[in-house]
Order: sequence, then structure tokens, then C-alpha cells
Amino acid sequence: MDAILALEDGTVFRGHAFGATRTECGESVFNTSMTGYQEILTDPSYKGQIVAMTYPQIGNYGINSADVESWQPHVTGFVVRELSTVASNWRAEMSLPAYLENNGIPALQGVDTRALTKILRVRGAMKACISTEEISDKQAVKLAREWTGMVGADYVKDVTHKEAFDWDKDDKLSRRFTIPTSATEGRREKREERRHMGDTLSPPFPLPTSLLPPIKHRIVAFDFGMKYNILRRLRQHGFGIHVVPATASAKQVLAKKPDGIFLSNGPGDPAALEYIAKEVRELIPTGIPIFGICLGHQILGHAFGGKTFKLKFGHRGGNQPVKDLPSGKVLITSQNHGFAVDPDSLPADVEVTQLNLNDHTVEGMRHKKLPIFCVQYHPEASPGPHDPTFLFQEFSRLIETCSGASANRR
Repeated sequence: MDAILALEDGTVFRGHAFGATRTECGESVFNTSMTGYQEILTDPSYKGQIVAMTYPQIGNYGINSADVESWQPHVTGFVVRELSTVASNWRAEMSLPAYLENNGIPALQGVDTRALTKILRVRGAMKACISTEEISDKQAVKLAREWTGMVGADYVKDVTHKEAFDWDKDDKLSRRFTIPTSATEGRREKREERRHMGDTLSPPFPLPTSLLPPIKHRIVAFDFGMKYNILRRLRQHGFGIHVVPATASAKQVLAKKPDGIFLSNGPGDPAALEYIAKEVRELIPTGIPIFGICLGHQILGHAFGGKTFKLKFGHRGGNQPVKDLPSGKVLITSQNHGFAVDPDSLPADVEVTQLNLNDHTVEGMRHKKLPIFCVQYHPEASPGPHDPTFLFQEFSRLIETCSGASANRR
């Protein structure tokens, strides 16, 4: 069946439908990652967006429940050049079309995604309509133009968990996958043999995992649209995590007496989240170490008294180069955001520590007097490179330093 992607400037792309049969509006953006489409689909930061993949063939390894980043996909629509007709992977549980159909997400293939990406790079991310139903070009363009847009949108309230919870109390969800060896392969074969004998509790191909370190620090993590792999990475670095909704107050956070505070990624316009910035503003002078990423970085910018602005087409992919100004080193990072902090709006006691080498926008900040730092990208990298993983350890060292200073004062 035919499907359509219509942009607000009147540009129309026709292709073949897959996924759900419906019509949706959102912001048309592109992602340059070569793999990790199911992590992208389930990243809450993509709420309200129609994502086009620049890599030409998508869907070849299907979908599995172990690699999703949230309880459901959050993209508004999905656009690919070519949908793989085969889902070939031993971990696959269903095909990409079936997954999108089950979750009510329209998608289309057969689109010249290179031409679409060039349009978005030149003219900027645009309001768009995607439809797998019978609709005229004129109707689709009209719907795209009537959509409210991303500026001023608060999608955090839609993706945050409504209740607080402790992450992975049994230490089962955060273990690192390890590369199978002859020993683990032997154990897999035994489990497979038991399964054929009627042991339905053993999965057909369990992944070997490593043990987690003991918990060194108890932190509170704000969920603005947090990915599961962020929680996994924090636990792998010795953090015990109490997750609170985006609507949690500073008083509620302080009542937990945390060693540190983490501000997560999330969707929408940070300028629309003053109710969150207000609470973070109250946490800043407490002296509790704070680490923010992505939307958390932008919220800290507002809490410091700064401003944010909308990027022309955003940073979305696993190949964004970031320069660390103090060391001069360059990190290749995974990013997904459409807004950035205005460096000229920051107060004198906040310094810019990292810059994007493509457009020189702010990628990192640090408070000069208080134990607070943040980055614009995703150090947990799911999908993406692992260059910035050390930031979790840096957060741990910051907590230890502050704890030592507090002990000395006592």
C-alpha cells in the first residue's frame, strides 16, 4: 500500500507502507546511526518526531526485548530507504514491521532518504505528516502545517514514570553481556538440551553476563525520559539508583539524602520545563554532586539562569565529534537533541567545557565552585561509541571527593 511523508514546505515523498495503518504529525528529523534502530525507536527523547534513517537498509536483525530502551517505542513515525525482507538474528523475537504495527506506529519504505536528509540539513527540521492511509498530497501538507510544532512542547510529562522506584534491586537487569567462550557455549548447549526436554524456564539462547560491583553511592535520578541503558551503566559503575518522576520536588529528593543527583535525557523543548528547572535550581546550592545529560544538561542551563535555542536540524546519530576543552581530546559521541544551551546567556560561575566540532555548540558545562557538571550527549551510547563512558566514573569520583571534604569539615 502507498504511504506518504509530507513536509510543511510542500515537499512530498511517496513510498510503501509498513507498520500501523494511521496518520500522524510530528517533526521530521534524520538519524545517521548504522545500527541500533530498535534502541532509537524506544528512546523517549524521540517523542513527537518522525525519524528517517540515513543508513539504507533497516530491519535485517528484527526486534528483541532485551535491547529496547523503554517500555514502548516513542517515535511518531519511521522512514527508511529499504526495509529488509528477512529478520535474521538468533535473538530476534519479531520483525520490525510487526513491532511497529503492534505499537500503532506508521512507517514507510522506498523513500529517497538521502534527498530527504539533504532537504532537512539545508532548510532545517520541519513539521511533517506521515500517513499509511488514503490521503491526498494537499491534505497531508495541510496537516503538517497545522501541527503545533516542537517549540514550547512539554513531552516529558508523557514519557516519565509516574511513580518513584528503585532500579534493579535484584542486580539482574544491569549485568554486562559478555562474549561467549567455549565454557559458556557448553553451558548454553546444556540449557538448550534441558529446554528440548521440557524445561520451559530456560531461554533458548541465554546471554552470559558478568557480576555487578557492590553499590558505593546512593543517588536519585530524575526521569525526564530516561533510557534503560543509562540505568544499567550507572549500576555497573557502583551506583544504587532511586528513580523519581520529572514532577518530583527538591524537598522529596533531599528527603532521600542522596550522595548524588542525576538528571536524565528526555524529549521536547527545555524552555517549556520551568517547573523542573525551578526544583533543580533549589538543589544547586545544596552542595550535592549533580550530573546531567542531554535534556538534563539543558535544564541545568536554565536552572543556572541561561537560555536555550532550537538547532537548525539537531544532532542525531552515533558519530558526533566533541572536543573536551581542558584536555584537548576529541570524543565521538551518541546524540539525540534538537535544542542547545546559549553560552552567552550563562553566568560567570559556569564554564563551557566541551564544544561540538561540527557547529561549535555547547556540549559540556561545569560549575566553577559547586560539584555540578553536565554534557549534551548520551555517554551510555545505546547505540553508539563508548568514548564518553568514563563520565560515570567521573561522577563517582566527584561524589567521593565531596564526601571526603564533608568528613574533613566534620
